[in-house]
Amino acid sequence: MQKAPADLLDTFPNPAPERDYWIHIGIPEFTCLCPKTGQPDFAHLDLHYVPGARCVELKSLKLYIWAFRETGAFHEAVTNRILSELAAVTDPRYMRLSARFNVRGGTYPTITVEHRASGWQPAPSVALPETIG
Repeated sequence: MQKAPADLLDTFPNPAPERDYWIHIGIPEFTCLCPKTGQPDFAHLDLHYVPGARCVELKSLKLYIWAFRETGAFHEAVTNRILSELAAVTDPRYMRLSARFNVRGGTYPTITVEHRASGWQPAPSVALPETIG
């Protein structure tokens, strides 16, 4: 019996919780089903986050993503669901998920959703000089 997607997510302690740093995970093989036609929808997911106390474990993330293959969902709904479930288990300082869906009906929809921990602000960017050489 297949578990619900959220039940598959596992985490581990952030190895550097004292520091803000970016994690980027590209997920090129996301598949779900169109809730109207039952046809498969394919997307490339880009997950970016600044971890809090926990990071998502990659094998569990892969299994979590695979669990959507038989799920009927509108693009907007499934992208928001994934972000909400990932944020719930990792409690990140910041998280952004972009879902770039393949063409369907002549359109290429991209859905981008964000989560920000209450009160968290990113450190100011540092502009480094160009190197000459």
